[in-house]
This record gives sequence, structure tokens and C-alpha cells, in this order.
Amino acid sequence: MAKTEPELLSAGRQTAFLWPDPPEEDKYSVCVHCGFCLEVCPTYQEWKDENHSPRGRVFLIKEAAEGKLPLDESVIDPVFTCLDCRACETVCPSGVQVGALIEEARGQVHYAQPKTGMNGAIERFFLRGVFPHPKRLKTLRGLMRFYQKSGLRTVARRTGALRVLPKHLREMEAVIPDIEPKAAIDALPERMPAQGPKKGTAALFTGCVMDVFFSDVNMATARVANRNGLEVLVPREQICCGALQVHAGDREQARAMAKRNIEVFERSGADYIIINAAGCGAALKEYPELFKDDPAWHERAEAFSKRVRDISELLVEVGFDPPKGEVPCTITYHDACHLCHAQKIRSQPRQLLRSIPGVELVEMVDSERCCGSAGIYNLTHPEMAGALLERKMDDIPEGVEAVVMGNPGCMMQIRAGVHRRQADLEVLHTVELLDLAYQKEAKRG
Repeated sequence: MAKTEPELLSAGRQTAFLWPDPPEEDKYSVCVHCGFCLEVCPTYQEWKDENHSPRGRVFLIKEAAEGKLPLDESVIDPVFTCLDCRACETVCPSGVQVGALIEEARGQVHYAQPKTGMNGAIERFFLRGVFPHPKRLKTLRGLMRFYQKSGLRTVARRTGALRVLPKHLREMEAVIPDIEPKAAIDALPERMPAQGPKKGTAALFTGCVMDVFFSDVNMATARVANRNGLEVLVPREQICCGALQVHAGDREQARAMAKRNIEVFERSGADYIIINAAGCGAALKEYPELFKDDPAWHERAEAFSKRVRDISELLVEVGFDPPKGEVPCTITYHDACHLCHAQKIRSQPRQLLRSIPGVELVEMVDSERCCGSAGIYNLTHPEMAGALLERKMDDIPEGVEAVVMGNPGCMMQIRAGVHRRQADLEVLHTVELLDLAYQKEAKRG
């Protein structure tokens, strides 16, 4: 039976990890410390500190698991400065699941040393008080739209009131997109019949951050899927995927949210669950990991995760219709970490983009290197995130008009980089360009 409340494991066990769901030996024991991971790890590249490398973190987790190290800052700091980008997993010859180990270790810290003070209060407010509750999230969305449309934003900027915020928060405020009047989950019909021969039924996972800041991307996703023979369902009772909770170590809250989503999408009866946010997609596909000690829910989570598809992945899988509408522009593509490293999706977005008449795709140097967003890492570790953003901006080829990607966190982060450099660049989601091409095709027709 899965434990529904945190409870200590046997006090006699020789380990620093005393709570349920600890890092598993079969995950850390396979690391041979070869060092292939060093040159792809963003934090190691910046600091050249072995403790802040994948093999260093795995070693520290192993030592704590075996009772050779206490669960103190020597372990906690490296575990939480990890971006969980999974680049190390791509190059690891032994198949070490570094991401899962990091998340399990954070779970131990969450229960052993819960955050206190203002930081703890803010984290609990958002991760437990807002994101799991659609009505509260909708209220927050409405307040943000009011701030933008009422004139408060203009006043705050002109009077310099925003100077009280740290630089990285001022940059984020400057690039928040205009909030749409309605979230996609409210604006879209619950069922959109397929256009042309039906290729299947797909339930749209609207997410939280995506539907607050980029509901237009959700709308475009529904239109594009619909245009390509998929009947689109929009389950109204779905909630946030729980990825941010997992990253923070709050696995109990993440499990509760996962159960809700599994139940909702089971009732939909859809063949597929489509997602357009890389981090959310990885979290949904990894739901079984949350229930490894609960056979009944693990089986349901497995069935759920097998239906999850990134929109680019699904379009290629079912066979998409190349658009005929021309979108003349030169673009480059940024591989979101949880799309390329966690989900192994690389070729599909490029295939879609190259199918659009008029689009010239110029490959980016080190396109798979993390931009520094990493969930809310750019808020909790702004110095490291800022350094990684600078490297990402340097890698954007000269002469391109837009940077395209498949994750809202990356979109916000790179928009901040564009703002910082005052560059003449658009930041777009893959599906936005495809949707535009289909719209132009329809107008021409």
C-alpha cells in the first residue's frame, strides 16, 4: 500500500534517507564515474566543481544512502543547484537515471528539513495553495490581466516602483505576455470533431503556466491537432501536472495531483493525451515513478503515461498534412531539455518546421544546452540561470528572425534574454508557426 502521509522508516536503518520513497540503490549503483557527463552538465561547465557535476551528485546521494554522509548542506546544496536538465542521461553509457535520483533526494530533504520563513511560505502558497486548485489559479490569472489592462503596469513602470524587485524579477515582469481574456480550458469547446478522416481522439492537457501565460499556444495546439484528423477533447476537471511539486521535493502533493489527472483522463476515453509543454510532458510520462510502491496506482499511471504525446510527436506519429500556406522567415530551434533529454524528442519538431513553405531553419550551436529556465530555477538560482541564458543568447545564429521551441519556461527565459539584449527577435512555440501556415492556407483556399 502507498503511504499517504509522510512517516519515518525504520530508525535502525543505516542511512541519511529516513523517509519513504528514497533514492534507489539500483539507480545510483550503476554509475561508474566515467566522466562523460561532465562536459554536458551546465553547472559543472560554469563552476568546474566535481560536487556540482552529475557523477558528483550521484556519489553524494550514494554516500548519504549508505549512512556515510549526513543529510546536510554538503548534499542538499548540490542536489538543489542541479537544473534537472537530464543532459547527463543523454550521454551516460551506463543509463544512470540522474533526474529520478535528484528528485527522490529532494523528496527526502522536503520532509527532513522543510523550508521555513518567507521562502517556505511562498513555496507552500503557490505549490500547495494555488497550482493544485483551478479556481485559485484562474483568480491569479485574472489579477495579472487586471494589472496589465487597468493601467497599473504602466504606472509601475513609469514611476520606477518595480525597482524594489531584484533584477531577474524585473526582467521577467517586462516579458510576461499579455494575458488573454479567457484561458483555453474555458474558451475551447469540450469536443472538437476531427477535420477530414478521423485518425483518433486526443485529450488536450492545458497545463497551468501554459494556460495562464500562453493560452494562445493551447488554442493553436487544438486547431492544429483538429486540422490533422484528430478529434480534440478538453477535459474541464484536469489540474496542474505536478512537475513543479516534484522538482521541489513535495512528492506527496505531486501524487495527489497525479491521481486527479489520471482519473480525469481515464474518463475521457481518449486514445492520446496531447501536451505542448516539455516539462509537463516529461512529468506526465513519468507518473509511474511516483507510484512505484503502489501497484494499483502504478498500473493506472502506466496506462496513462503510454497515451501521453507531445504535439510534435503525435503529429508525426499519425501522419500530418504539410501546410500549403507560406510563412517566409528565417528561424532557429532551441531544444527544450525535457523534450530532447527527458522525452528523446528531437527530429519531430524540426520535421514540422521544415514542412512549412517559406521557413528556413538554421541550426543553433549547442541547441540542447539548458537555457537556465528549468521550471522555477531562474527564480531560485538567478545567478546561474542568468549565466546560462547569456550562453544561450550567444549561441543564437546571426540573421535569424525568430527562436522556436516547445516549452513555456524556455519561452519566458529566452524572451528575457531578448529583452536584456534589445534584440530584434521573436520567440515562438513550434505549433504557433504551424498554425499560422494552416491559417494562411485556409485564407488562400
